[in-house]
Amino acid sequence: MLNSLIKLYDRDLRRLCEEIESYKNEIDLWKIESEINNSAGNICLHLIGNLNHYIGHQLGGTNYVRDRPLEFSDKNIPKAILIERVNSTRLMLHEVLPSISAEVLAQKHTTEFYEGNDTNEFFLIHLLSHLNYHLGQVNYHRRLIN
Repeated sequence: MLNSLIKLYDRDLRRLCEEIESYKNEIDLWKIESEINNSAGNICLHLIGNLNHYIGHQLGGTNYVRDRPLEFSDKNIPKAILIERVNSTRLMLHEVLPSISAEVLAQKHTTEFYEGNDTNEFFLIHLLSHLNYHLGQVNYHRRLIN
């Protein structure tokens, strides 16, 4: 299962890079219009923070420190830096995911979600669906703004 997850995370993070790259004007990454609450840039930062916190830090033991409020308040980060951060996240996933044992996959995940009632395996699948949900939002935002 981990090999499949690696392929899917990698595929979808590459798609995120393609979406970010597709913005004609960098300033558009940070626009909010109509009833959209978050810009594509902030969604991108949120996904990077989410994956680095839950997979990198919690499962992989990296020294990543998450600042969730900053994911939604930071602005005007250049497109190239966003893409670099997404690619760094991809590399982290390629390092951490293969090292997770079957025993760790079967363990209960953090109490931050579902009161710790689900396994790490379930949570990795949940994080992938979370990535896809927000990837769709970025795609919609780009088409609305561009």
